[in-house]
Amino acid sequence: MNITLTDKVAMVGGATSGIGEAIAIQLASSGASLVLVARNESKLKNTLTRLDVSQGQEHRYLVVDFADFGHAQLIIKEFFENNSIDIVVNNTNGPSAGGIKDKTIADYQQAFDLLFQYAVSTTLLAIPHMVKQGFGRIINVSSLTVKEPQDTLILSNTMRTALVSWSKSLSRDVAPNGVTVNTVLTGYFNTDRLNKLMETQAEQLDVSVEDIRDKRISSIPMKRLGRPEEYAYLVTFLASDYAAYLTGTSLQLDGGLMTGLF
Repeated sequence: MNITLTDKVAMVGGATSGIGEAIAIQLASSGASLVLVARNESKLKNTLTRLDVSQGQEHRYLVVDFADFGHAQLIIKEFFENNSIDIVVNNTNGPSAGGIKDKTIADYQQAFDLLFQYAVSTTLLAIPHMVKQGFGRIINVSSLTVKEPQDTLILSNTMRTALVSWSKSLSRDVAPNGVTVNTVLTGYFNTDRLNKLMETQAEQLDVSVEDIRDKRISSIPMKRLGRPEEYAYLVTFLASDYAAYLTGTSLQLDGGLMTGLF
């Protein structure tokens, strides 16, 4: 099976590190032109240099701070006034860790903007072109906390679940037009985000980061963390014609971590 995304344009959020960068690199390797979205311009430029251009791709970037929804929305809306996207990968940096007693209403609003409003607004801007051409892919980078909430990730639990529910409804609405909407529920991957979460947990429990890491790895049947490029392979498949009949799903990518059937 040879995945070819030539002549497709993909917008990838959080594209300067970890899972987002790996996705961008793999999509470009499959022939897509990339629009990278992140807040750090120097890192965006660095990622840009790593993208394949052997198939005539034209790559660009947008400097967007996901935490400032108002400004982010203006930038994205302005982009879509003169451009169209075939593949949208909704991926942003996650909200801060903490339990119910640690968070204020303002924290919930910020997480709502970060994980829900930005993804919804970007998706709705992309949909008209996808529907018109009879092809489109919306792919959400989410978390296992949608199925198994963690006490220390209350903001992520809440907002990611809302986005998955909205995406399910959207998938049914646009399915007749050849547009698919899928979500990847992320397990433990070797990224800066996971390392920061483990550092926070280690500090709270007064144990070493190594202890936290070892405990997490031991809980995974495959006994290792996922590699970002492995995540990118799944997203690239979802973006391809081979996944044309797959929509409205939430796919676990976790090395067998989740024990439930559903």
